[in-house]
Amino acid sequence: MKVNVLPINTVLNPRDLGGYYGWNNRKVKSHRLLRTGSINQISIEDEHFLQDYGLCKIIDLRSRTESIECPDPKISGVEYFLIPLSDEDGTLGGKDDLNDSSVIYNEDQYVGFKMMCEHYRDHVIKKHDRAAVRQILDILANTEKGTVLYHCSEGKDRTGFVTLFILYLLGVDLETIRQDYLYSNYMLNDYRAIRDKKFQEDDKSLTFRANMRILSSASDSFFDTVLITIENKFGGIEKYFKEQLGITPTLRDRLRKLYLK
Repeated sequence: MKVNVLPINTVLNPRDLGGYYGWNNRKVKSHRLLRTGSINQISIEDEHFLQDYGLCKIIDLRSRTESIECPDPKISGVEYFLIPLSDEDGTLGGKDDLNDSSVIYNEDQYVGFKMMCEHYRDHVIKKHDRAAVRQILDILANTEKGTVLYHCSEGKDRTGFVTLFILYLLGVDLETIRQDYLYSNYMLNDYRAIRDKKFQEDDKSLTFRANMRILSSASDSFFDTVLITIENKFGGIEKYFKEQLGITPTLRDRLRKLYLK
């Protein structure tokens, strides 16, 4: 599996989904779908790169609070959509979350893992989250040309969840989708190391630091939580698409027409 990493330095985890093989052995087009982490600290140089790359729409998957505290830049000629994937106001491992849960993170090294599994399960089950995914797919289906960038904070969990559905609809096999999801671990290695050093300097416990690492990591278990929840509660991914997301053959074919070579 070849991953198309963008040559920009001020955005976490920046990747183009182009190049993966999808339906009928057709490749996902490049310069059409970008998955990233937060872009609020993007440099002018990287902004210009994305403009030249064809950027026309940004979909922000973060909560309203996150988007207010760390707003995306206003890039000329680019349409912005705030579509919080979760109805919870924040992200695990954020400042408020650390203040509220530091005692728990110090007592149980597995609490972060359990919480992440619950969040992935909620993304599948909650009506708000399903509606957000459908809204994103509708935006993609109405973007005939140009590059759409969608992001959360680290470009790992909420972004990874949305990517699973986009690539599956384009006919990419689940193992490739899994590997694309797990690739965030490589992309975030330096980010996690910097965070851990800061926690160590702040005299945080090993248990706390272990929880912080899992909150900033992709995991097979999280990915499998999505698939198992869909299977057990909704009877499989095809049924889930049809009955819970309202995906029609027309929408699926429209996406394949627009995003596959």
